[in-house]
Amino acid sequence: MKEFFRVMRRYVAPYKGYLVGSLVFNLLSAVLNVFSFLSLIPMLQMLFGIDRNRYEFIPWDAVGMNAKDILINNLYYYTTELMATYGASTTLLLIGLFLVGATLLKTGCYFASVAIMVPMRTGIVRDIRTGVYHKIIGLPLSFFSDERKGDIIARMSGDVNEIENSITGSLDMLIKNPILLVCYFGVLIYTSWQLTLFTIVVLPLMGWVMGRIGRKLKQRSLDAQNKWSETMSQLEETLGGMRIIKAFTAERKMCRRFDDSTNDFRRASNRVAVRQSSAHPVSEFLGTCLIVLVLWYGGTLIFSDHSPIDAPTFIFYMVILYSIIQPLKDFSKASYSIPKGMASVERVNKILNAPNPIREREEPRHVEHLRDKIEFRDITFSYNGRTPVLQGVNLTVKRGQTIALVGQSGSGKSTLVDLLPRYHDVEGGQILLDGTDVRDFYIADLRGLIGNVNQEAILFNDSFYNNITFGVENATMEQVIEAAKIANAHDFIMESENGYDTKVGDRGCRLSGGQRQRISIARAILKNPDILILDEATSALDTESERLVQEALERLMKTRTTIAIAHRLSTIKNADEICVLHEGRIVERGTHESLLALGGYYKRLNDMQQL
Repeated sequence: MKEFFRVMRRYVAPYKGYLVGSLVFNLLSAVLNVFSFLSLIPMLQMLFGIDRNRYEFIPWDAVGMNAKDILINNLYYYTTELMATYGASTTLLLIGLFLVGATLLKTGCYFASVAIMVPMRTGIVRDIRTGVYHKIIGLPLSFFSDERKGDIIARMSGDVNEIENSITGSLDMLIKNPILLVCYFGVLIYTSWQLTLFTIVVLPLMGWVMGRIGRKLKQRSLDAQNKWSETMSQLEETLGGMRIIKAFTAERKMCRRFDDSTNDFRRASNRVAVRQSSAHPVSEFLGTCLIVLVLWYGGTLIFSDHSPIDAPTFIFYMVILYSIIQPLKDFSKASYSIPKGMASVERVNKILNAPNPIREREEPRHVEHLRDKIEFRDITFSYNGRTPVLQGVNLTVKRGQTIALVGQSGSGKSTLVDLLPRYHDVEGGQILLDGTDVRDFYIADLRGLIGNVNQEAILFNDSFYNNITFGVENATMEQVIEAAKIANAHDFIMESENGYDTKVGDRGCRLSGGQRQRISIARAILKNPDILILDEATSALDTESERLVQEALERLMKTRTTIAIAHRLSTIKNADEICVLHEGRIVERGTHESLLALGGYYKRLNDMQQL
């Protein structure tokens, strides 16, 4: 439960007002409930002739008597007067109307206590969901290489929903029931301490039995949520790989995989549901056992010669005792629901508590422009801390230069350029921007200097306009059109049904590869970055699309500092310097002609492409 209260302290703090309101209304509801039943005892005693005393009215400000005795006496007096004036039957009706009024107030307070908790419950769930999303946005790219997207989606959907149903759904019970139990037990002790002592002796046995049943629920719930993540991951992979699934006629294989995953989830859910569904019948049975035991013990007391309690009071005692059973049942439900929800909290916390190694200095510096050069100084890096991806890389890129990186797949080209915007941090060495370590700058300022055009043009399911202006504030339509024209994208945008307001589809699925790439270039042009990173921007395009994209890139690269990764050597012949990476090291560098004359790695790559 410590973990549960830690979660509550974290998320309930902004909603203290709702919590206080709920406590007040629940307290009023409990007091009215007890008072409505308590007021029946003396009235029923007189109605049925058990109490034959003669009562006189006592002034409310009488000296020497406490308020409680005056109140009880005067209630008895008014009841006898009503019986004398209107008869027993009418008096009983009036008492019933009084009970109806008290019940109306009680249920009104109960409704208010529940209604006031709704904004708190929904607010907590919203805060958890937005907290997870904001954390995901802030985590480094390395986190997502170790996690499955389907699992993250499952935590955002299924786990957060489970928290809402299991934990925030239990808040009402955790606020209301302690108040009810304190009020009811106070009344029971006041009515008969002997019976209450007997009840308190029996109750721990019931709690022990319920605890035994619900002890393993959290672990089983965690297993079920993990199975649900597997199912969501299967679905996400299926949607992302539908073309390959159909191309290789692997529909049956994927269906078998999905069926196995859903069957595992079903079995795990069955175990959780069976154990959870046992809460109500077990608590019902134990509650009945408690009532029977108290009924037996109370009857024994009444049948004795010197009974400390009379029959009407015993009936009232049993009514209040039975009223305690429902809060105890709610507590038993909470004892099942909270561990079930805490399993989801544990999974959500894996995201919320994930460490982010990409941090800013305590007093970072601002940077607005690249004035002189970028310097990679003796760079060493590995993803797992064991296998080096880059070793002793030294590279200087002067302002306005175009530097190309070539080499076989896995040689470290993309990793090297990912270190500049701090998608990862170097393990050894430094990356300097005008002589200052990039780790000394604000991350937003640093990345604001850099524009990216990648091999896979990443577009969002939005309009052309919103995709081009992505990350650029207050861009005018004229600026967007100008960027699209420079990127050779304006013509096909205007040929679409709604021009710049046309949706591009999921990840730009309504566009060809060349069109997606040109929209990506237009986005980089509009950003107008000092530094441009081109990561194999034309390698996946046909000849005509490559020509159009290459023209757009040449316009984009003018007056900018460019680092280009290329497999097609024909696209980087005019680079100021070409660096050849092999197994994480720069093994050759120079111009296109000088590297060919050298007859090394670069010439081999060039000859293979010529063939």
